[in-house]
Amino acid sequence: MFESVAESFRQTYTIVELMVVIVAKLLTGGISIDTVGGPIMIAQMAGDQAKAGISSLFQFIAVISVNLAVINLLPIPGAGRGHLLFFLIEALKGRPVNIKVREIAQQVAWSS
Repeated sequence: MFESVAESFRQTYTIVELMVVIVAKLLTGGISIDTVGGPIMIAQMAGDQAKAGISSLFQFIAVISVNLAVINLLPIPGAGRGHLLFFLIEALKGRPVNIKVREIAQQVAWSS
């Protein structure tokens, strides 16, 4: 049992590491944004994995869950997740981020 728990942590770490590399390459242009899929693509891939077997489907669901966790931790102001970045800055500075800075960050996030 302990071996399977350890393996699950290793695989999760590998997926997180891969997600960080992919996000970095998307931001630097190393990977085309056209390779990113939305809910329809995820549903199609889930269907393919279900046809391959329950084990494949569970593994796919685990990968999607880890991917969403990584994406949700990204500091994207205005999309709800930017709050984590602002909380971190607040913890480091010892005081809240200026309201004007937060407003500008949200405007930038929504305009892109």
